[in-house]
Amino acid sequence: MEVTETRQDVIVVGGGPVGLGLAIDLAQRGVKSLVLERSTALHGVPKGQNLTQRTGEHFRRWGVSEAVRKASLIPPEFGNAGIVTYGKLLSDYHYDWFRRSRVRSFYFADNERLPQYRLEEVFRRRVADFAEIEFLQGADVVAVDQTASTVSVGFERDGIRHTAEAAYAVGCDGARSRTRELLGIESEIDHEGPRMALVVFRSKALHELLDRYPGKSIYNVMNPDMNGYWQFLGRVDLDGGWFFHSPVPAGTEVGNFDFKALLHDMAGAAFELDIEHIGFWDLRISLARSYRAGRVFICGDACHSHPPYGGYGVNTGLEDACNLSWKLDAVLKGWAGEAMLDSYGAERHPVFKSTSQDFIEHMIQDFRDFVSDYAPDRDKMAFEEAWNKRAQADDSDVTEFLPHYAGSPIVSAEAGQISGARGVHMVRARAGHHLAPPPVPDGTELWDCLGEGFTLLEQDGDADRAAAFETSAGIMGIPLTVIKIDDENLRQTYGCKALLVRPDQFISWVFESGDVDAERVLRISIRGR
Repeated sequence: MEVTETRQDVIVVGGGPVGLGLAIDLAQRGVKSLVLERSTALHGVPKGQNLTQRTGEHFRRWGVSEAVRKASLIPPEFGNAGIVTYGKLLSDYHYDWFRRSRVRSFYFADNERLPQYRLEEVFRRRVADFAEIEFLQGADVVAVDQTASTVSVGFERDGIRHTAEAAYAVGCDGARSRTRELLGIESEIDHEGPRMALVVFRSKALHELLDRYPGKSIYNVMNPDMNGYWQFLGRVDLDGGWFFHSPVPAGTEVGNFDFKALLHDMAGAAFELDIEHIGFWDLRISLARSYRAGRVFICGDACHSHPPYGGYGVNTGLEDACNLSWKLDAVLKGWAGEAMLDSYGAERHPVFKSTSQDFIEHMIQDFRDFVSDYAPDRDKMAFEEAWNKRAQADDSDVTEFLPHYAGSPIVSAEAGQISGARGVHMVRARAGHHLAPPPVPDGTELWDCLGEGFTLLEQDGDADRAAAFETSAGIMGIPLTVIKIDDENLRQTYGCKALLVRPDQFISWVFESGDVDAERVLRISIRGR
């Protein structure tokens, strides 16, 4: 058996959206990567469709926004607009749900909706633009070894055993991550639920039935018989393509269950349909105890697996990748060290733990409590009152989902802050939070002015403070861009005189008043408190 060797900066195990997104982000920073993907073909099963505005910001940075929009099978006016119905899909009780438009003003990009395999097509075309990326398909990883200075990844391809070496490796190889297994990283099980079925089908008749809900692309059926779990229907396109998730009895297989009857029962009406695919998955929520083992990291579903509720999957994975990318770059270029790499898990682990507890598990329990407490056939008046209250308040999964790193060791925030996924959207600048778009006086898009490294936004014309940051950054080797905008409205909007933005567009420091130690601020931003 032939053994070959190749050397890169980073080896990425897994060529799905997260692995390719990581490779693209690294390449734009000049970091070379080898991406090893086991599959040789894209899987045409629609999943991972809900893409947030924050993910849209990544698309913008990676130069794929237009390609993503063209690849979408759903017109922009549908977006991610959804609806919740009670009992059956064709119910008298329903309300609008998951309106991402409510938080659009806090981000520099729009949300999108498209199947994961089409997103992967876009990413693969973009990967081909970078000499820094080597993308190998049909590569089955069988070993991961490391020394104090290198990682060695063994993989088989076309019957030949290969060995690749790099400074670091990242496992982006899904919920059944081989990388995580080889590293011996254990998972926390937060929630275990029923066996689930995924049914992909075509039906123009259903498209016509749902004319009653114009402009909707996702449908969440609150069926009292499902014990709090969703029956979830989504459009693949506007030409009769659909996917459907539902709990099914234990032991259900393709040959022993009537899936057409399940769909008709869910809808509350019979309709013509052709089933194209049936798959199964176990509803469970798990979280890796650690995101790092030496020089090897894990990202995306390799860190956290969960049901496709709320669109947290691919979006969370891409945010993992972007958090890790700039830190690997900083260490490879020598202006940061181990503390920076440790901050990846310190920031991302509590964010998903909060996502799991505060949103996914909360959503399941909330549904369970509601169908237990209220039913129109028991007390119609009480049910309708409670239902109407939900209709007014049930966008919290959008409006309150705000991943942040306020408790991060590399963020200069107030003592006692805790990182998580729940928060309140606001433009006001807060350490550890995402930078929101402000109204810039000359109409310039602030996003386009941000540097590839850190960016100091100087808002009251203090030349000495700006010079202190530039001098300290130069001594420490930190890439720093200074933007000077002396504008009272902007100071009022952000609520501060200056702020420091990280390469991932999160704020690491906010200055309101007092004296400033620029060297200390920068040191915390790369080495921790």
